[in-house]
Amino acid sequence: MKLEDLAGLRFGYDVVGSTRYDETPEGYHRLECRERIGHGDEVFRRAADALLGWQMQPAAGLPMTATDSPPRIGTNSLGRLGPGLLIGRSPLARIGLPVPCRVVWTVNEPDRIGFAYGSLQGHPEAGEESFVITREPDGIYFTIRAYSRGATWYTRLAGPLARKAQQYAAHRYTKALQRLATT
Repeated sequence: MKLEDLAGLRFGYDVVGSTRYDETPEGYHRLECRERIGHGDEVFRRAADALLGWQMQPAAGLPMTATDSPPRIGTNSLGRLGPGLLIGRSPLARIGLPVPCRVVWTVNEPDRIGFAYGSLQGHPEAGEESFVITREPDGIYFTIRAYSRGATWYTRLAGPLARKAQQYAAHRYTKALQRLATT
């Protein structure tokens, strides 16, 4: 699968835009991870630049290409889920399962910036994931919210193990963004 192949794909789930809201869609598992990544205007700017420049995922070990930078509604992205996410940046990160997604919403406010993308046909999971950076009185926070369920036989079979892998990926994303914003 190549990035140019994604234009004709449909979403692999039916609750598009769900990460904007607090309710978990029926039949989906929820993940929410919120962590302080630093403080100050410079950290906010660097974190926003890294997130909107698609630097976070590769820094966490998930190779990612996208049709637009910064992301906008309709931007297609293609990652590769494989050994890179487990062992960091390595030549092995280029192999693995395709994870095709499309941006479904964005936010660009003075103290809040980010986006969400949803899984397309061919993604091992069905659902949506959002990444939002906020500037608050006590620091800069990064929040990941996801709703998902298995889209393939092997992710459905994995059950709780797939959810643990998603939590692990969220942790890696957070640490990668924190490194990118503070160094």
